[in-house]
Amino acid sequence: MKVERVKVVVVAQRKSRSDRRIDLIDAARRAIIRHGIDGVQLSHVAEEAGLTSGAVLYHYPDLRELLVEAQQAGMERFYEHRLRRLTALTDPAEKLVVTIRSGLPTGPLDPDVRLLNELGGAAGRNRVYGVLLTSLYDRQVSMYQAILDTGAALGVFRLSADSLTIARNLVALEDAYGYRITARHPLIGPDEAAELILSYARAATGNDLAH
Repeated sequence: MKVERVKVVVVAQRKSRSDRRIDLIDAARRAIIRHGIDGVQLSHVAEEAGLTSGAVLYHYPDLRELLVEAQQAGMERFYEHRLRRLTALTDPAEKLVVTIRSGLPTGPLDPDVRLLNELGGAAGRNRVYGVLLTSLYDRQVSMYQAILDTGAALGVFRLSADSLTIARNLVALEDAYGYRITARHPLIGPDEAAELILSYARAATGNDLAH
């Protein structure tokens, strides 16, 4: 019985530490948005988390590791989450529409996209951030390319160019219109941006994408 109780306590402690790291990642994301990727400091993360700087260092002795994990967590929405959403769909046209719409900000204050904007600004000065962004871009291109290739094989799409070119253009349009939304362009919101991207996708696939 004593051994079992010890095991329960250890498991509880491990879970608590794991939860704390998740909380710190969320706090780091908020700190990056508030202070900028180049301006964020340990004290900023601690303030967002409601902890001391020493408590943050207990879980993340290297602040750079925490900041990288915070950026990676923000990126999950634009690849892993989208892929999981697509598993329930079978129609390539519907998949393409859902993928386009889910890659845009929900509005000017969308925290995940603001985080990506911060990362993009620092990528030229920080090799690690550059690698993270390049990896995300390549995975997004592959995601689009798989949808396009499947649609073409099934006769749903009549591609106007090779699937890689179209996929790269779709990701580039996502990035460009996403930035316009977070920059508060008065005429471009999420719905308008989605339609602009879809207009290119319709021409590129020969499908009306009416989903």
